[in-house]
Amino acid sequence: MTTKNYILALDQGTTSSRAIVYGHDMRQAAEAQQEHRQIYPKPGWVEHDPEEIWAVQSKVMAEALAKIDGGGQSIAAIGITNQRETTVVWDKVSGEPVYNAIVWQDRRTADFCRELREEGMEETFREITGLRLDPYFSGTKLRWILDHVDGVRERAENGELLFGTVDSWLVWKLTGGKVHATDATNACRTLLYDLRVGEWSDELLECLQIPRAMMPEIRGCSEIYGETVEHGIPIAGIAGDQHAALFGQACFEPGMAKNTYGTGCFLLMNTGEKPIRSENNLLTTVAWQIDGVTEYALEGSIFMGGAIVQWLRDEMELIESAEQCDQLAAEVEDNGGLILVPAFAGLGAPHWDPYARGVAIGMTRGTNKRHFCRAALEAIAQQSNDLAASMVSDSGMELKQLRVDGGATRSDLLMQIQADLMGVEVLRPESIETTAMGAAYLAGLAVGFWQSRDEIAERWTLDREFEPSMNKQTRATMTRQWHRAVERAKGWEGGGQ
Repeated sequence: MTTKNYILALDQGTTSSRAIVYGHDMRQAAEAQQEHRQIYPKPGWVEHDPEEIWAVQSKVMAEALAKIDGGGQSIAAIGITNQRETTVVWDKVSGEPVYNAIVWQDRRTADFCRELREEGMEETFREITGLRLDPYFSGTKLRWILDHVDGVRERAENGELLFGTVDSWLVWKLTGGKVHATDATNACRTLLYDLRVGEWSDELLECLQIPRAMMPEIRGCSEIYGETVEHGIPIAGIAGDQHAALFGQACFEPGMAKNTYGTGCFLLMNTGEKPIRSENNLLTTVAWQIDGVTEYALEGSIFMGGAIVQWLRDEMELIESAEQCDQLAAEVEDNGGLILVPAFAGLGAPHWDPYARGVAIGMTRGTNKRHFCRAALEAIAQQSNDLAASMVSDSGMELKQLRVDGGATRSDLLMQIQADLMGVEVLRPESIETTAMGAAYLAGLAVGFWQSRDEIAERWTLDREFEPSMNKQTRATMTRQWHRAVERAKGWEGGGQ
């Protein structure tokens, strides 16, 4: 057992960086957070400055450590969680990035992905990686940097450059360039990771013309990777944000699932030690790798979650706040026949239809803004319900409960609607910031700060349980109507179905 008093979690997200210090009881002892710039060079392009990410993360880390007794000397280990798929390439000697980080949201490689699909490569990538051939993932972003930044391909082939997702970049900087590593959860989101053997795929590296010498070493999620230059703190936990949240929610048994309700929604189900190939357009992904044992998950993502409520507020100007949306939605017994399909940027899993567009259908003369608010909350829950049904179908596992986190879970009404539509208990923990907690737990396990997953599971504390109260006939009718509306939203934009 370590005699240090705290674990430090670094949570490097898409819009900001946080540093949170946890004690043995998982209460926050200190926290600091700061946003960083979003760079949009062209429509559909999204970039970050890697040096700014490092500067901001370093700053908030120093601020958090300054708030606790003993500063860095009292930290037992650091855990890192990060925005996934965002791509960085840097010089292995100077540490200077050769280009801005290309963010997971960036769509510049869409045409290249389409070319690969037309060449018949979709099934090859899916079979090896468990992913779809999509610009979302890191591999085609890395290929773009190699092909479009002057001199970079030659330097990469000469062994002068390194590639990494944001976790690798932070580890490399924290250790003064001594460690070039990633963990299995981040590696599996690159389109370059062979899910079957847990290593980089030579076939896919060759397909995308990426020198293997650029690639970081793949490690587990809970082990010591190296020590920081300052204070000599062990870096002992790494996981991508959604995987960290699954761990932070103590979803340790197959069939346990969590849903994160943010701008979009991310639902992950633990499927155990064998990867399950989805027949319902979900992603097969590593949940985590600990002590040489890899556990897997099915993942589904929804583009428009809490963003639907923002749309009602900012574009439609029907409400002034998310709280008002809840209040108005609670003033009507149901949606009055209105179904809202928020396919503003197409539909994500399990439909994957980029040509779908938003639909509001079933309106009558009596339809009012209260019905729109109700329909918006139901749309978030219905999309999540579709993901859960797909996961149950793929895995053959019964979903007994759903653990939830993220800002939108503050809505009691949304959580009750979710429980009603899924027909399962929805459990909201006391802390809905589970991503940083997951990173802290992974680091703490590696250094003996916590002894076991059982100890972690005991620390998961319930805020409120939402029991399903809707009868099966009503649930079936609402789901059927939802699916009818979804079909009308599909293929609307030119080039669609």
